[in-house]
Amino acid sequence: MDRVALLALPRLCALWAALLALFPCGVQGNWMWLGIASFGVPEKLGCANLPLNSRQKELCKRKPYLLPSIREGARLGIQECRSQFKHERWNCMVATANAAAAAPLGTSPLFGYELTSGTKETAFIYAVMAAGLVHSVTRSCSAGNMTECSCDTTLQNGGSASEGWHWGGCSDDVQYGMWFSRKFLDFPIRNTTGKESKVLFTMNLHNSEAGRQAVAKLMSVDCRCHGVSGSCAVKTCWKTMSSFEKIGHWLKDKYENSIQVSDKIKRKMRRREKDQRKIPIHKDDLLYVNKSPNYCVEDKKLGIPGTQGRECNRTSEGADGCNLLCCGRGYNTHVVRHVERCECKFIWCCYVRCRRCESMTDVHTCK
Repeated sequence: MDRVALLALPRLCALWAALLALFPCGVQGNWMWLGIASFGVPEKLGCANLPLNSRQKELCKRKPYLLPSIREGARLGIQECRSQFKHERWNCMVATANAAAAAPLGTSPLFGYELTSGTKETAFIYAVMAAGLVHSVTRSCSAGNMTECSCDTTLQNGGSASEGWHWGGCSDDVQYGMWFSRKFLDFPIRNTTGKESKVLFTMNLHNSEAGRQAVAKLMSVDCRCHGVSGSCAVKTCWKTMSSFEKIGHWLKDKYENSIQVSDKIKRKMRRREKDQRKIPIHKDDLLYVNKSPNYCVEDKKLGIPGTQGRECNRTSEGADGCNLLCCGRGYNTHVVRHVERCECKFIWCCYVRCRRCESMTDVHTCK
């Protein structure tokens, strides 16, 4: 081992110890930590030393080339969750890399209380993280980064001659991405104990699948024209996944219309309201068991920071508006002075001359 590697080893071991302290093995959702890991760190630690359960570690060892895709899938899910909820009372707050390194033994997982609360927020987390894994693995297949998957071969040599188009190009093989996501995230329900655990486990399985269904449902068809002078006499078409931002918007809408289910399981999940139980629950619906807590005020026991000090928009009537975000408590206004370079000009030869511009902005924060 060279000198540089030896010097880096103690720091790597310290990071590993901090990660294991933050996420004790066996806690559901540990894999999500990979989304805030620095580039290349999971690969350096290796499958055996990552905060994964035994089944995930075994799958990782058999398919180590998928580790970058797993990390990217977690990053996609976390990033989209924060983007969709950045102006809400619950803003999908996650632990930072610095907090992870300094966390004491027994600290709760990446999403804290929301990961196990059985609320609408839990539903969204499981859905968007599963969708992120599908999206990332499928992209990796289409890019040719893996030997066991590539483009979707089921669409080759098909099409409609009468309509002047045929399948070609590289269609995203979303079915492989969905298969891997299920294999990596879903576990047999027989492994759970206790009535409450069984209900939450079934709910989480359903919501993870709803996230995968969102990726599949939002697949689109792209085509390219062929013909003399751009006549488009023949078109080559292929299927491609939507942007993850679009998938995030879809899941946010499902979150807004999520269904509360009974905390008692008979043969399958049922709506909580008895008069609505004849209305079917679909695969792409998000389900929750418990009502969300009050995110307006701080609750140290649950790790809820409240909205005090959050920046709000005084003129907005939406979720980011001071009236809603501050929960009726009012807001403080203070002036922020911005200094930046402006009106820059290139002077021959050879430097840039700029003016120093100042501006004053009103910033509103919740009381």
